[in-house]
Amino acid sequence: MNVAMFGAGLMGRPMAQRLKDAGHSVTVYNRTISKVADLPQAGIPITDRPEGAIREAECLLLMLADARAIRDVLLTSSARQELAGRTVIQMGTISPRESQSLQSEIHAAGGGYLEAPVLGSITEVHAGKLIVMVGASPDQFRRWAGILQSFSTEPRLIGPVGKAAALKLALNHFIAAEMAAFALSLGLIERQDVPIETFMQVLRASALYAPTYDKKLPRLLKRDYTNPNFSTRHMLKDVNLVLQEAGKLGLTTSSLDGVPGLLEKTIERGLGDEDYSALYETVNPSQDVKR
Repeated sequence: MNVAMFGAGLMGRPMAQRLKDAGHSVTVYNRTISKVADLPQAGIPITDRPEGAIREAECLLLMLADARAIRDVLLTSSARQELAGRTVIQMGTISPRESQSLQSEIHAAGGGYLEAPVLGSITEVHAGKLIVMVGASPDQFRRWAGILQSFSTEPRLIGPVGKAAALKLALNHFIAAEMAAFALSLGLIERQDVPIETFMQVLRASALYAPTYDKKLPRLLKRDYTNPNFSTRHMLKDVNLVLQEAGKLGLTTSSLDGVPGLLEKTIERGLGDEDYSALYETVNPSQDVKR
């Protein structure tokens, strides 16, 4: 199948490679062309115009930063004219309302639309073990299951468009909340001179444990946030989406209200493009740690 991948960042790049390895013909469009200049050497052609990528593809996969980026790329007057007869699969994190709005506009342009946000990081992309949550009709799900199985052995149909987007926000809330909580607890342990391994042993044996704690612990101990799986800047975007959507639904969000401020201060420290676990630098600044 001819597939166009829009967005070749941390996740989009290895996803394009997975598609190629599965036998699909893949063309990549990235807004910053210099970041994908090496892809042709790996057998993945690139284009500097979204219209060209749309025109040659049956299916468009989106791993763009947010809904605004999607609109800037796909819904310009020139790009919109090329959408008829193509299906757009939105795989990034946007709100349910944004996804439903995109569905309406793409349908009006004669295209098809479904959402398939993913849970997992670069390691899971390479292994084909992402969790793929699909918002679509049953017919659409069956039609595009082959593409989605490039990333997961078992994509899951959640419901119509908007339902998978809501589930993805609910899950990303855990990512932010758990990291902020772990950073605070670890900082408390460090400043009170309790052995960190003792803390971790007790934590691992309890119902409080989550695997992400061990996954992120080496970064925090070394204060090394390079080679991110998910950036601080994108985590802030997702937390704000959770807060906005929850607020519209009448939910109390005080348990999460402090996290955007932590992420904003972390970005101010110049860590916006580093791994989101860098919020530890804001929670537990290294210069203040007791030795």
